[in-house]
This record gives sequence, C-alpha cells and structure tokens, in this order.
Amino acid sequence: MDLRHRDVDLRELMDDPDCDPVALAATLRRFDVVNRAVSGWGTVWRRHLRPALARLDRPARVLDIGSGGGDVTARLAGLAERDGLRVEWLGIDPDPRALAVARERARPGVEFRSTDSTALRATGERFDAVISNHVLHHLGEPELRSFLDDSLALSTGLVLHADIERGRTAYALYAAGILPLQRGTFLRTDGLRSIRRSYRAPELRLSLARHGTWHVLRPAPFRLLAVGSGRA
Repeated sequence: MDLRHRDVDLRELMDDPDCDPVALAATLRRFDVVNRAVSGWGTVWRRHLRPALARLDRPARVLDIGSGGGDVTARLAGLAERDGLRVEWLGIDPDPRALAVARERARPGVEFRSTDSTALRATGERFDAVISNHVLHHLGEPELRSFLDDSLALSTGLVLHADIERGRTAYALYAAGILPLQRGTFLRTDGLRSIRRSYRAPELRLSLARHGTWHVLRPAPFRLLAVGSGRA
C-alpha cells in the first residue's frame, strides 16, 4: 500500500446515495465505539474546548458541522454536563440518512438538523465554538475553502477541525483492530479509505495556509487538529 500521497480519488461506500441503508445505519451507530477509542476528543475537550467554554461564564452554543450519526456531538454534550457547563449543541449534516441516526441521540440541549454550513451561515446564526470530525479529508480544494470560510464566519471563538493523520502504522493498526466491529458495516473498508484520503501534518498545514491562519496539532496518536479563531 502506497501511503506517500493522498488518494483523493477514493470514494467511501457510505457516501454512495445507493449504498445499503441497513449497513449505513449500523456504521453510523457503531462510529461511537470507534471514535471513543481513537478520535482523541476527550483530550481536545480537556485542553481546548472546555477551557474556552468555561471562560464565557454563561450558557454557550457549539456547532458540529458534518455531525454524521451524532456520536461526537452527544459525547461532548455528556462531558459538558459532567463538568457542570451549560452548553447547547447543534449537529448539522446534509445527509437525511445520517440525520435519522443522529436524532436517536437528541435530547434537551442536543439538536440535529439536516443542513450544511453555507445554508446555516446564511440564516445569521452564530456559535461560541465550531467543530468537525473527519470532514477535512472528504473535501476537494474548492469545498475546503468554502468549509473553512463558513466555519470561521459561524464562530465567535474557537474553530476545531479534527481528522486522521495518514500513515502506515495507523493503516495497519486500524485494519487489524476494526475486525471485531466490522460485521454488517462499512467500518473497515471506509476507515481504510479514509486513512488513504487523509493528510499528513505538513500537507494539512500547507493546505490550510491558503485559507487564513490555522495551527495544526497532534492531540492523540494518528490524529490531527486544525485550530482557528472565529471571526463572527
């Protein structure tokens, strides 16, 4: 497997509008287990998001763009509640199939809508922080420009975009580690394709440098975090 360069021509099975709906729903539901194990959001919450929201000393609003099945949104909402922070969470995704799964995780203070960042920006809504998980590697250059611009325009504070860091070790560990969870889902095929589409840190820094001031960190093994400051 040649992982020296991003394979941007790969398409994930779950992005096919005609994919198996049962397997898609199972994939979206089981992402919760995968993301808890490898996404590094616990660290991102402790080091970045929680301190920023706590400084507000008032109820906060956080937007999750491309929230998929809603597991990251719901997990962070649980962490905020545990830590005594008052936060309203909104997850958005243009795919109604994802919305159907995400709404299983909705509760007071946690809402999901079928829309995208450009449409939401046009409504004039603003948030104290904007986040995403596993969105960057899906985007071509024109889409990336629009996505970053929207996320900065929607936030009055932090913007945090988390993704995978491409590499041989990440590929090998995921290929083996996902086996117990893959049955009836797209987790193995799509996860490996995601790694092949993803950035390495220098590549992401170079790409983001064309679109404003961003810092790229490694919050956990095989993870990248793009950090920006909103301009809303």
